[in-house]
Amino acid sequence: MAAQETQATQQSSVTNGEVSSNGAAASGQVAQIGATAQDPQQQQQQQQPNAWQVIKGVLFRIFIIWAISSWFRRGPSTPDPNTPAGAPRVPSRNLFPKDTLMDLYVYISENEIFTDFNNTEALFWYQQDLVYGDWTTGESGDGCYEHYLELGLSESLKQNGSIYIHIYFTKSGFHPDPKRKGQYRRLSTVHATRMLNKYKRRKFLKTKNLLTGETEADPEIIKRAESHGPVEIISHWHPNLTINMVDDHTAWVKGSVPPPLDQHVKFDAVSGDYYPIVYFNDYWNLQKDYYPINETLQNLPLRLTYCPLSLWRWQLYAAQSARSPWNFLGEDTYEQSDEDQDSVKVALLETNPYLLGLTIVVSIVHSIFEFLAFKNDIQFWNSRQSLEGLSVRSIIFGVFQSLVVLLYILDNETNFVVQVSVFIGLLIDFWKITKVMDVRLDRENRIAGIVPRLTFKDKSTYVESSTKIYDDMAFKYLSWLLYPLFGCYAVYSLLYVEHKGWYSWVLSMLYGFLLTFGFITMTPQLFINYKMKSVAHLPWRMLTYKALNTFIDDLFAFVIKMPMMYRIGCLRDDVVFFIYLYQRWIYRVDPNRVNEFGTSGVEQSKDSPAQPAAADTTAAITDKSEGEKKND
Repeated sequence: MAAQETQATQQSSVTNGEVSSNGAAASGQVAQIGATAQDPQQQQQQQQPNAWQVIKGVLFRIFIIWAISSWFRRGPSTPDPNTPAGAPRVPSRNLFPKDTLMDLYVYISENEIFTDFNNTEALFWYQQDLVYGDWTTGESGDGCYEHYLELGLSESLKQNGSIYIHIYFTKSGFHPDPKRKGQYRRLSTVHATRMLNKYKRRKFLKTKNLLTGETEADPEIIKRAESHGPVEIISHWHPNLTINMVDDHTAWVKGSVPPPLDQHVKFDAVSGDYYPIVYFNDYWNLQKDYYPINETLQNLPLRLTYCPLSLWRWQLYAAQSARSPWNFLGEDTYEQSDEDQDSVKVALLETNPYLLGLTIVVSIVHSIFEFLAFKNDIQFWNSRQSLEGLSVRSIIFGVFQSLVVLLYILDNETNFVVQVSVFIGLLIDFWKITKVMDVRLDRENRIAGIVPRLTFKDKSTYVESSTKIYDDMAFKYLSWLLYPLFGCYAVYSLLYVEHKGWYSWVLSMLYGFLLTFGFITMTPQLFINYKMKSVAHLPWRMLTYKALNTFIDDLFAFVIKMPMMYRIGCLRDDVVFFIYLYQRWIYRVDPNRVNEFGTSGVEQSKDSPAQPAAADTTAAITDKSEGEKKND
């Protein structure tokens, strides 16, 4: 049974691909731990993050870091229980002055608390005469040192055990073992511990062909899913780790260090001074480079690098890894956040610097346009008095489309931030329904005699005009095209794509269809514009901002490597908007055109003959006596 589990893990670490099973070993050596097997269905569902998602993630993360730092800096500092109330807080100093000679001891152990200093096998690396704050020594003249070794793999580690690294920096001539009298000194020893392996969730999605009941998943993987459940915790390994000692001599005050830096600055309880900051830096270790630890491995390669680190760079790393404000989101969100950060890191590593800078600038403009489009869309529907010329059915269909997208991402456990964004969009679409229809509670005809019934009625400005007729006509013609396409897509999805169940099939089929052919629902408004020979009723500001965003997407969709379907999606939206622009050009002058206030030039001309009558009335009023005027 153990051999079968090993083979299953070796073949793939993920069912329907959630955790990569390949990892690159140090110095170009590759630990080929099986093949990365992803279900074709999952590959269709997972879209590669585009440039805007990556850059927006960076900007959003910078804003969150700034907001958190500002919030905590305004708040009162944590009081020191050892300091009497009202006593002034004395600034502290670094226990290791500049240019202090140090020795580095690195021990590897399966125990979280290390005491076996006499075990030579546990000593992984011993480096003498390091200079604290020196940036010129080392193999490359940058103050960095490297050490590579392959660790033996015990049975405990093969069975999901843990392994720890224990770092000791001592002033030259001292030893980290407290039992060595005369060679150990508490204020001359800096200690840090960290777990080297990383536990990841591996989820097994049981999918099958709903008609035949067959699946393309490996039988061993199915057997493992049945024995371990839908979620399995597996230990993973990355062969690289950097040990940074922060070159910092700030006069920190105990209890006043701002978060998240306070988690790393450790003060001595007796002297009040602080120890040098030892930081385990794995920021550039991508999630895809971790591979599972199993019985097929004979050893674990580990490359340690020691480098000095400036204070401001350490603050950036510490802020990126700070997660305390998001504890309520759970561990799944943490793993999703790690995957999102990978996209940012890959963009920073692989994108041309000039193109990356241009992308950041244009993405800021893109975000501004999105905000303005959202703002003008809300203002348009909030102040709209007449629905003449507007497709109400498209608004209703938009609610259905947003609901399908929300249910689909919930079923596929998409990122939490994406779920919130789609949910807010759905609420806005529901709000639009109240603007295009009369929504009331029918308290007389209750459902089951208890719950009031919601009634929807078209507004009079929509029914009395010819808009409703054109809208119904447009959707009738559109259904002749959509229904056959929908039927063909549903049959294709049922025959050739695996699903978790019938509910998932309905959602994935609807989502895929809307993603492919959803742009067709923009055409009824074009038909109404054609019939009415007018476009004045449209929210042109909102459409202009959205069109500019689409043009920006087009530009980078063809500059940066993107899925072809994403490029086609941007291009087809542009085609529809160009038709809108053409209609605006040919329908420039129209006295019957209804403006944003629900009035037209014909109505104003009808009101003009009434002006002489009003003048006569005014003249008649002025002929009254002074007493009558006062009474009036």
